[in-house]
Amino acid sequence: MQNIELWSEEFGNTTDEPILLIMGSMSQGILWPDEFVGRLAAGGRRVIRYDHRDTGRSANIDFEASPYTWRDIKNDVLRIMDAHGLESAHLVGHSAGGLLAQWVAVEHPERVRTLTVIGASPLGGFEGEVVMRALMGQPQPEGSLPPPTKEFIAFFQQAIAAQPAKDRNEQMDRLIAEARLLHGQGMPFDEDAERRLQERIYERATNLASAANHRLAHGAEPRFEPVDSLHLVKAPTLVVEGTHEPAKPGHGALIAERIPGAELLMIEGMGHMLPPPVHERLATVILAHTAG
Repeated sequence: MQNIELWSEEFGNTTDEPILLIMGSMSQGILWPDEFVGRLAAGGRRVIRYDHRDTGRSANIDFEASPYTWRDIKNDVLRIMDAHGLESAHLVGHSAGGLLAQWVAVEHPERVRTLTVIGASPLGGFEGEVVMRALMGQPQPEGSLPPPTKEFIAFFQQAIAAQPAKDRNEQMDRLIAEARLLHGQGMPFDEDAERRLQERIYERATNLASAANHRLAHGAEPRFEPVDSLHLVKAPTLVVEGTHEPAKPGHGALIAERIPGAELLMIEGMGHMLPPPVHERLATVILAHTAG
C-alpha cells in the first residue's frame, strides 16, 4: 500500500461496535452529515469518517509523479481500519464509497461485519462506462446498468462544455446547482444549508482541484472492478436507494439481487444526497442492521 497521510475522525466510545463511513468519489468525509453521524454515535456506535486521498485534509498527490488507481483508493479503506486498530468493522458506503465497500467485502470478508451500500452501483457493473456513453449520446450495450436520468445527462453535458468558473462565487453557484440536481425532486432543497456546506468543503480543502485525480485514477485502470463476484459477499447486507435517484436509478435492486440474503430498502423522496429528512430513518435502519 502507498504510504500517504489520510485524515480521519471518530465519534462515540472505542468499545462500541465500529462503523466506518466511506464517502463517494471526489468527496470529503464531512459529506456524511454531522446530524446523521451523531445519531449513530448516540445509538452506541463507534463511528469513523475520513477524507479520501486528494480530498479535504488528506494528502494531495502529484499524479504525474505518483499515479494511482481505484485499487489504491480501495486499499485506503483497509489503511483507515488498520490505523484505528480495527480487525473488522461495519462498512457503510455512499455512491462510489458503496462500490469500495462491496469490493472490500468480496476480497476481505473477514474484515466486514456488515455491509451497507447507499446510492451505489453493483461491483462489476462498470457504471463509469455507462455514464460516459450516456454523456456522449452513445447507445448502451445489452445488459448494461440502467443509465442516469435525462436531467442528469443534460446537466453534466452542459457542465463539461462550460468554461471554467471565473471566481469563487461562480464556482459555489455551480456546486449548489449540481447538489440540487443530485438531491432530486422528491424533497425540498435547502439552498442556504447547501451553500454553508459547500463553503465548509471549500475552506477545509488543502487543494480543491486535486479531487479531479480520482478521474485520472479511473482512467489509469478503467475496468478495475472484479466481475461476477458479489456472490462472494458473506456479510449481512443492507442496500439503500432513493425513489428519486438521478445518478444510479435501479442499481440498488441489482446489488440486492446479486448478494445472497441482501435486503433492499427504498426511501421515498430521497435522491442521491443525504438530506436532513432522511437522517433519522437512515440512522435507525443502520443501527438495527449493525446491532448484531
